[in-house]
Amino acid sequence: MILDKFSLKDKVAIVTGSNTGLGQGICKAYTEAGAKVVGVSRRPSDETAELCGKNFYNVIADLSDISVIPAIIEKTLEKYGKIDILVNNAGVIKRQDSIEFSEENWDSVLNVNLKTVFFLTQAVAKQFIKQGNGGKIINIASMLSYQGGVRVPSYTASKSAIKGVTMTLANEWAKYGININGIAPGYMATNNTEALRQDGERSADILSRIPAGRWGTPEDLQGAAVFLASSASDYVNGFTLAVDGGWLGR
Repeated sequence: MILDKFSLKDKVAIVTGSNTGLGQGICKAYTEAGAKVVGVSRRPSDETAELCGKNFYNVIADLSDISVIPAIIEKTLEKYGKIDILVNNAGVIKRQDSIEFSEENWDSVLNVNLKTVFFLTQAVAKQFIKQGNGGKIINIASMLSYQGGVRVPSYTASKSAIKGVTMTLANEWAKYGININGIAPGYMATNNTEALRQDGERSADILSRIPAGRWGTPEDLQGAAVFLASSASDYVNGFTLAVDGGWLGR
């Protein structure tokens, strides 16, 4: 049955940025689809744990430093014995005019959004290869993987790079049965966009360009996240799927 291909029963997923927003929504979707989920967050994901139930396990880690990666892998294997899925969702954004943009704002964003994503992906891929059964990796990209944006040069750089790295790794790792794809959310009602949504003029301008006529929600991303983590997407590799209410088609 085709719906069976979307099941994540007995799969083990690592989802970064699990305490709020899109990460929390993905964790909930995965547990509902049958997976056991390791949520990685800088602060406790208590609300996510309540939503997900017994098949959620929280690992506290600051992803601004790649030294935490071995512990994430080790704790996941100690708890569940394997890894089948990785979702690189955690990210930060700094807004400042590019003419004044600081080195600190540049490095803090690139460290979390690109450097740690790459090296955590590499570590999980090595575990996939060791296990010998392939695996699924999903990188949360952005509309700014396709567009320039305003006052967010380091975020745009990181998300453009994520789209490119996703393609590169798909080329190299498909032979191991590893699928690596991206999801590019549109303008979502999360903590990352709170400043934009509180700016009445900017929010109205954004909404006027979204054919769907509303901000997206974490629930809007769940279907794509389950699809790309499941066997239904076994022949999809190196692609970044926009979930944007039609923004890019405007």
